[in-house]
Amino acid sequence: MPNKVDITTALEVKTDQLSIINQFSSSLLQLDTLDELFEYVTTQVINRLGFVDCVIYLADTANLTLIQAASMGVASERKEYQAQRKVIRFDEGITGYVATTAKAIMIGDVTKDSRYIADERPAQSEICVPLIYKDHVLGVIDCEHPIKNYFTNSHLEILTTVAHLLSAKINQVNTVNSLQTTVLQLNNAQKLENSLLQIANLTYKAKNLDVFFESLHLIINSLLPADNFFIALYDKQIDVLDIVYIVEEGIKTNSHQKISKEQLKDTASYYLLVTEQSLLLTNSEFLHHVEQQHFKMVGRRAESWLGVPFRVNDRHSGVIVVQSYDKALHYSQHDNALLTYVSRQISMAIDRQLARQELEHRALHDDLTGLANRSLLIERIKHAILRLARAKKGTSHALLYLDFDRFKSINDSLGHEVGDHFLIKICQLIKGTVRNTDTFSRLGGDEFAIFMENITHRNQVTDALKRIQLALSKPINIDGHLLQASTSIGVALSDNENDKAYILLQQADAAMYEAKSTGRGQVKLFNNIMRKKLKTHADIENDLQHGIEHNEFELYFQPIFTIATCEVIGFEALVRWHHPSKGFVPPNDFIPIAEKTGQIINLDLHLLDLAAQQISTWHQQGHRFLKVTVNVSSRHFASLDFVAQIHAIYNKYQLPLGSLCLEITESGLIENLDLATQIIEGLSPLKVKLCLDDFGTGYSALGYLHQLPIHILKIDKSFIDHLHDSANPLVDAILSLAISLNLAVVAEGIETAEQLAILQTTQCNYGQGYLKSKPVTAQEAILLIGAPL
Repeated sequence: MPNKVDITTALEVKTDQLSIINQFSSSLLQLDTLDELFEYVTTQVINRLGFVDCVIYLADTANLTLIQAASMGVASERKEYQAQRKVIRFDEGITGYVATTAKAIMIGDVTKDSRYIADERPAQSEICVPLIYKDHVLGVIDCEHPIKNYFTNSHLEILTTVAHLLSAKINQVNTVNSLQTTVLQLNNAQKLENSLLQIANLTYKAKNLDVFFESLHLIINSLLPADNFFIALYDKQIDVLDIVYIVEEGIKTNSHQKISKEQLKDTASYYLLVTEQSLLLTNSEFLHHVEQQHFKMVGRRAESWLGVPFRVNDRHSGVIVVQSYDKALHYSQHDNALLTYVSRQISMAIDRQLARQELEHRALHDDLTGLANRSLLIERIKHAILRLARAKKGTSHALLYLDFDRFKSINDSLGHEVGDHFLIKICQLIKGTVRNTDTFSRLGGDEFAIFMENITHRNQVTDALKRIQLALSKPINIDGHLLQASTSIGVALSDNENDKAYILLQQADAAMYEAKSTGRGQVKLFNNIMRKKLKTHADIENDLQHGIEHNEFELYFQPIFTIATCEVIGFEALVRWHHPSKGFVPPNDFIPIAEKTGQIINLDLHLLDLAAQQISTWHQQGHRFLKVTVNVSSRHFASLDFVAQIHAIYNKYQLPLGSLCLEITESGLIENLDLATQIIEGLSPLKVKLCLDDFGTGYSALGYLHQLPIHILKIDKSFIDHLHDSANPLVDAILSLAISLNLAVVAEGIETAEQLAILQTTQCNYGQGYLKSKPVTAQEAILLIGAPL
């Protein structure tokens, strides 16, 4: 009978064990978080097994400690049960022993076990089982009881099985959490990568910085809290910080708030710029910097503050700052790294924008003076003229065309550097006289313009002219040279929306030339007489190309003869224009226009071809070899194409070497003397010589003589006119200079026997003038060879 009872009892116990284990097993499957698992296990162990407490510890194998994850017990006087020991080392207590050995243990009387460490509620018996998954100890379940020998083998079996189930579930939850973390990290990484690509793309395409900053902020705000965010740009040259983009509490406020020099030094942004190090600060850390007087508190104190400096170029640098006023939102080193990347993109975008602005500025401004150039001036004139349609009656615009007197002589006598400094200083003086609405521009060389918009009374122009003249009235010290500036000014007015910018410029230019012709420092207003002259010039400009194409130009020849024997040795070719409707047009009426418009290039090449053709004809007729000098523009000495063009003419007409001589006037400025030298040397195989005309009337001659391979000097007629009773000292000086430089000399304008006789007492080589012959046709010129004086 007793055996039957034992079997029945055993079956009941086993059934109860299986019931408990099945419940644990099915319930654990439903739970997804560790907190839920631990709460369920500790609660059910106490409720189903009748224990008074249950504690779960998780193993920290790196530090060899057990850390309490959950605890449950029967409350006595306290509302909640809490195990006293939160952390247990592997080498202490029964729980530490189980974690070390990975073996379950059941002790009936803990007072006899030296490993036992009493809690605030001492126990008499203890059961402790390890949480093991694939031979790896995850932690332990520890239960104590105030009665000795309370725990049974059944308890041990159940708790061991529960530990096994819990270990598997802990691993499953950890695996799922790890996968979710990995997926989240991958998603965040992908989001970050996409955002960084968006930022890089923004940087590359950025044309408007305001739009760029706004788009950039939207991206940044998706990666980190940036409801309080600003970007500031520091200009070292003017010592001002410009807040170019700012958002406060998620609301964009007016940008471009400038922090003055006085306020700047007290800001955290300036501290960033000086240290060139990013700052990630908590509330207290920020306050510490304030206490250290690194900067002052400006506005309310942030809970978290992150600022990153960046450098654009030698002049510009900047900062990007985010602030959090929420105690739950703090920035991290990851955010610091992100903003550092963003700061570099901002730097590149600003640098590209500044470079673009610089290119645009250089495209529309003069490099030397920084003034508007011709293109920008014309654009502003165009827009201003269009606005006349909406302007009040009586409103007009004025264009002042300025040409600085004697600038060329300063440039040639003192050098280009002094000339440049002179121009810069004059421009500074004049700039101080113009209104903010006026456009002061450099048109080229020493020619400038001032465009005055919205003139309501002529006195405004008169007053402006007086201010300019007053500004230039005193001598200027330039590099130790005391120089007097003056300017010839032409004025033209526009009062109709149908006016054209280029015509207004032509009119002011024409008035300036009229002023210049009457002396230094003069002013002329464009009038009807000048209008007629402009019309004539425009007609000639239109007719020049037609004249070239229809052979309207003819060469006349004036003989060049030896002073000693009066023997003709060559001719100077002089152009005559037989206009089909205007008749004979003097060279002085069309050569300056051709020079100004650039048509002189084609005209010169046409005349060189006519001269070569005539030389070839004379040669075929059996006349002895003669040189022909052709006047050419200095413009030809700005391109190596001229060498090829002269070679082509020689080849075309099979000219004898040395047949052509090229003549330039002293007043014809050659800008690039090195290139001109290459061109002349490129003509040397043809024995083409260069003659300098009007020597002594300009200011560039000595520079030419020293730097260009010139072969012949022509003494200007104005010096020969003064030869009466004896030689002119200036003529003697020129001859002495020519001899020292091994140059031949031609005296122009010999009209009397007395002038010839005086020259025959000098070392002058050749002469030219009406005494021998006026310029004549080719047929008449050939008859002068061998003819007596």
